[in-house]
Amino acid sequence: MAISKLLLVFFSLVFFNLSFSWAASDPTYQSLLQCLNEIIPSPNVSAVIVSNNNPSFASILESRIHNARFNRTSTLKPAIIITPSDESHVSAAVICSQKVGFQLKIRSGGHDYEALSYTSDKPFFLLDMYNLRDVSIDIPDESAWVQTGATLGELYYHIWEKSNVHGFPAGVCPTVGVGGHIGGAGYGTMIRKYGLTTDYVIDAKIVNVNGKILDRKAMGEDLFWAIRGAGGANFGVVTAYKIKLVKVPEKVTVFRVERFLDDNGTEVAFKWQTVGATTDPNLFTRMLLQPNTKDKQTTVKVTVMGLYLGDINGLLTLLNKDFPELRLNKENCTEMPWIDSVLWWANFDLGTPPNVLLDRNNKDTKFVKRKSDYVQTPIPKDGLESLWQKMVQNEKVGLTCNSYGGKMDEIDTKESAFPHRKGNLYKIQYSINWDDPSNEADIKYTTQAKAVHEFMTQFVSKNPRRAYLNYRDIDIGSAKTWSYEEGKVYGESYFAENFDRLVDVKTAVDPNNFFRNEQSIPPRSTKTA
Repeated sequence: MAISKLLLVFFSLVFFNLSFSWAASDPTYQSLLQCLNEIIPSPNVSAVIVSNNNPSFASILESRIHNARFNRTSTLKPAIIITPSDESHVSAAVICSQKVGFQLKIRSGGHDYEALSYTSDKPFFLLDMYNLRDVSIDIPDESAWVQTGATLGELYYHIWEKSNVHGFPAGVCPTVGVGGHIGGAGYGTMIRKYGLTTDYVIDAKIVNVNGKILDRKAMGEDLFWAIRGAGGANFGVVTAYKIKLVKVPEKVTVFRVERFLDDNGTEVAFKWQTVGATTDPNLFTRMLLQPNTKDKQTTVKVTVMGLYLGDINGLLTLLNKDFPELRLNKENCTEMPWIDSVLWWANFDLGTPPNVLLDRNNKDTKFVKRKSDYVQTPIPKDGLESLWQKMVQNEKVGLTCNSYGGKMDEIDTKESAFPHRKGNLYKIQYSINWDDPSNEADIKYTTQAKAVHEFMTQFVSKNPRRAYLNYRDIDIGSAKTWSYEEGKVYGESYFAENFDRLVDVKTAVDPNNFFRNEQSIPPRSTKTA
């Protein structure tokens, strides 16, 4: 036992010395470390920076990559990963990155479909918010402070620890980071009852380009408006949000119904388009359209799943009246506490304990492509029939359709930076996943996604064709010089009539465009830090 301990100490010292010697030979690392030491009064500053020749660099980088397309040997990696554990570290990182002359990219959970938060074609530092993950729940005030490196799962778990009649209207994937989710607006299964995730932000802390830490009062209402829906990383580094919790019943009901085309599938899909957006706001439904094999033939499966903020009997009464084509029955439904519905939507088995929501590990990363659309007029039945044919031809592309209406029709498009509210029946996410790492597979499957998306042009929003920021899609456009004209191409798709106001906010708070990515908000000047 004593020998084993001595060996462990020996190898630990060897590892430390190797890491130290590698770092010592890196002038960029040394410049950054010197700058951080001048700002942060701590003897352990080196613990928060990891150079790309550090043995732990790859594991830190890859642990929060959720799209294997951006984890190739050819992908440009950050020169250094900065892993702050305190707001003062973030402030210093912003100041020192500018001083050293490196771009700074900001990552929370890593569910970034185009990896704009952790890749670049220019040398850069990565500010990984993973360790800033405190969640402080105040049930009497029905509020919480949550740091942006926390995951949605951690947030849900800590709410559940304190109350079984409170929840938060955010996404269904528990490993999504709070920072990106809320900053890009965020939505979940209570969108029709309560609206967007970002609608429940009542304060925030942001580190601006000068390294100052600002709350809502100090940042001003224009910037506070912008970081709720346009992505906080356009304007600074959001370190925490104060959110308002919402009430949930002690029991809610979830359900799932599947129909193939030869079993009324087209009728169900057609009717869902209007029912989903007009039924009781306590009901959220999601329709999945997926190519599927039945009797050795490729067809389309129509799945309707939902969350009802009430009991089974109330749900059955509602849908038997509003949506008899679905043929919902008691066997399709399960009553449960709200926290168990969170687990159900995340595809955990019934009875799974809520502590699984604390698991932040990245599992089974696939190659993926996502695109998005908004539908404002129901697709006619003959249009759906033609869509089925297109999906059969492009057999891996699925459509996830999320119902709007309810609260989304009540909030003005200019209330926050996110504009896609009233007038939309539902939002579509086009999804395709694959396992083959070859470039040929990448071309094949991204081409399939583009083909289905292009086909849908006739049925979706126009002038501009709208898209959802949190479903990043580089096909819409990208910045090379960060001119207003470049930014307008993708900016109007994501932000519609709010784009110009966002440009004004950007110009006011970050005129030299230090905080940027390939689809960021440009300042009116093209000067880049």
